[in-house]
Amino acid sequence: MKILKIVGILFGIYVGIVVIFESLLGYFQPAGDTTILIAILDEDGNRRERVLSRLDSEEKLYVAANHWPRAWFNEVLVRPEVQVTVGGETGDYLAVPVSPEEHDRLNSEHPLGPVIRVLTGFPPRYFVRLDPR
Repeated sequence: MKILKIVGILFGIYVGIVVIFESLLGYFQPAGDTTILIAILDEDGNRRERVLSRLDSEEKLYVAANHWPRAWFNEVLVRPEVQVTVGGETGDYLAVPVSPEEHDRLNSEHPLGPVIRVLTGFPPRYFVRLDPR
């Protein structure tokens, strides 16, 4: 019984660390040379912007949902017409879900390290390709 309490407490601490890390990441949205800004119109027509890591493969632009908070990903599946700012230039793009083969290739080309996997709570990873319109 005592071991279950210890395991439960440790699990609770771990969940708290994941929630804090994800919350801070979402709040601060760190940007740099390897990030893009994606703008999505929500169901009410409001523009929502999100900083995402840029992934390049075979001369195509991709982004990944690497975290549990992924409202932006669900929104682009419903409304795939987005605006993307890359390197200071903004353009219109179409967000296209990737094929299983593309997913496997991207996962191999752009693996997540063990530290980030632990800090984010081991979420499933999904990709979209951003095709210029």
